Amino acid sequence: MMDRPTGSLADYLAAERTFLAWIRTGLALMGFGFVVARFGLFLEALAIGQPGLAVRTIGVSPWLGTVLIALGIAVNLVSCWRYTGQIRDLKSGESGSAQSSSLAISVAILMAAIGVAMAVYLISVRQSPRARLDIIQEKSMSSNSGSGITTIPGHQSVDQTVQKLQEILQAKGVKLFALVDHSGEAEKAGMHMRNTKLLIFGNPKAGTPLMLASPSVAIDLPLKVLVWEDGDGSVKVSYNAPGYLQTRHGLPPDLVQNIAVVETLAAKAAE
Repeated sequence: MMDRPTGSLADYLAAERTFLAWIRTGLALMGFGFVVARFGLFLEALAIGQPGLAVRTIGVSPWLGTVLIALGIAVNLVSCWRYTGQIRDLKSGESGSAQSSSLAISVAILMAAIGVAMAVYLISVRQSPRARLDIIQEKSMSSNSGSGITTIPGHQSVDQTVQKLQEILQAKGVKLFALVDHSGEAEKAGMHMRNTKLLIFGNPKAGTPLMLASPSVAIDLPLKVLVWEDGDGSVKVSYNAPGYLQTRHGLPPDLVQNIAVVETLAAKAAE
């Protein structure tokens, strides 16, 4: 009985080239998966100069990247299994029948599905004009963070906002020490100033522990909220950021809540 002829050198080299091609494909998938997984961080960095972009700290990109990396690992493992099978068949002299292209088809289908998911994700990061406006407003809130002043947009007139804040203070039992009408005083002096009013308010029960812990904080107490109109007629509400006051005066963390109320009051007045 004659032995079956083994595969020729060309057959071995062809099998090896196919195997190496699949290895490269697997490595490319893993590398591309890593890039996709970090794509959310890229969008976050890009959003610093592109306020129209919505950034999701936790999005689908890590999951898509993980799937691609897993796919690359699977491709390498399956290609190893198929290559060893081809070599075994060549050595045994079995006919070199055409190999099934199921692996290539599966990879192509999975890549197409991931591509669709990525396209949907990229479309989803675009926002409506209202959402863009919210982001711009958020940037304006922190635009003066270096000076310790937080500014948020108001949705009513200066006088309406001031009246609303007064009503909130009265309802919460917070004492209004003074209402300074800067624009009114400027008018009395024969000068023009856009509507600008400062409310000074507080509660000795909240302020005294702060001054006992750090006497210098008295220079920034009582709390203040400035309601003013900018050059284009928009109403703004400004106040000293609690975090800034804490750092400036070295306030204990457990007492910061005594001044953090200004954020809630300003936000309610600006609605």
